[in-house]
Amino acid sequence: MTDENYIIDKNGRRIAVQIPIKRYKKLVTDSEELDEIREYRKAKSQKRDPIPFDQAFREIEDALE
Repeated sequence: MTDENYIIDKNGRRIAVQIPIKRYKKLVTDSEELDEIREYRKAKSQKRDPIPFDQAFREIEDALE
């Protein structure tokens, strides 16, 4: 028995899936980690001079506001 349930439309096509919250949270966490890895690799591939930590932190805080 699997832990997922499919929602089907009137034609019998799968249009959505229900999964347990624990599995969903793991998928979200894994996805966020992959996004961070992609961003890191993108940043490493750019040929720019590094910026001081304090400046980087301020820029991140400003972007979140």
